[in-house]
Amino acid sequence: MKKLILKSLLLFTTLLLTSVACKNLEEGEKFANDNLAKGGDISWLPQMEASGYIFYNDKGEPEDCFKILKDHGINSVRLRTWVNPSTHPQSGHCSRDETVEMAKRAKSWGMKVMINFHYSDSWADPGKQNKPKDWEGLNFEELKQALYDYTYDVMDALNKEGISPEWVQLGNEIPSGMIHPEGHTDNWAQLVQLLNKGYDAVKSVSPSSKIILHVDQGNNNERFRWWFDNAEKHGAKYDIIGMSFYPWWLEGKPDYKEVIDDLGNNLSDMANRYNKDVMVVEVGGEDSKPQNTYYMLRAVIEKVKAVPNSKGLGIFYWEPQGARSWSNYALSAWGRDGRPTKALDAFID
Repeated sequence: MKKLILKSLLLFTTLLLTSVACKNLEEGEKFANDNLAKGGDISWLPQMEASGYIFYNDKGEPEDCFKILKDHGINSVRLRTWVNPSTHPQSGHCSRDETVEMAKRAKSWGMKVMINFHYSDSWADPGKQNKPKDWEGLNFEELKQALYDYTYDVMDALNKEGISPEWVQLGNEIPSGMIHPEGHTDNWAQLVQLLNKGYDAVKSVSPSSKIILHVDQGNNNERFRWWFDNAEKHGAKYDIIGMSFYPWWLEGKPDYKEVIDDLGNNLSDMANRYNKDVMVVEVGGEDSKPQNTYYMLRAVIEKVKAVPNSKGLGIFYWEPQGARSWSNYALSAWGRDGRPTKALDAFID
């Protein structure tokens, strides 16, 4: 009889522990989802405000853009920084000091910060990776030192304001490398030396910041395997693989449903192949089709969440507040009425 009672108690205890473990797993999974970075690159915001642009909330009331974004589920911001930018409203600003001020605002709203070093005086992307004017004429050793010093300077300025960025991106959409010609993928050894100088500068100031390397066409697995196989071969130091996902910019402008599974497969493949975390650091859809963009964003969020072992960290909309009436940019999540479109609701749980 005693043996029967002991067996019953043992079975009950086992079932109880299993139940608790399952509950904790579910809570852990929910916590991981709650921690998903849902962000926006809002680097145009200061210039929009300076020009007199007024942001309205869903009710049509004037309101701080940060509050509108936060009310729509945005918990992180991405800020680009240029070396010696012009004062052009759309293609300038984003200097060190302006970036620090924006990071301070983000921190005051309880948001995490990603810093995006373009290593240029203006836009760097797959079509152009122009060297900063002040770095022209430097030999390669001097160029590496200039990159280190500049990166350190920006990170130090942030640190002095009590800001430790959660993530730091070295270069912007760099399938062909950065700081051409020295940092072109025609010379992987040199490119990786430049990237590693940036890595070292960031970590020397903010060891907790995670380093992102960023390539466009997140649905293109062949492109990513080629790029990161070479980066690994040449000893690149980094923590996260960053992707852009813009169906509108792909050849033929396919609907997102035609390429979303390719994005999901690539996210998982990158995480497994290189044992790295992954993020969609740029995404966007047509402002004239907000419902479709909403569905696209929900699909991207689910693909990021589905990456095995919780290695999918987040998704960032590129300039959601960058209304076309101000920027002439067709892929924002803001309408002609100055309010966010349906697309931005995708970040609300």
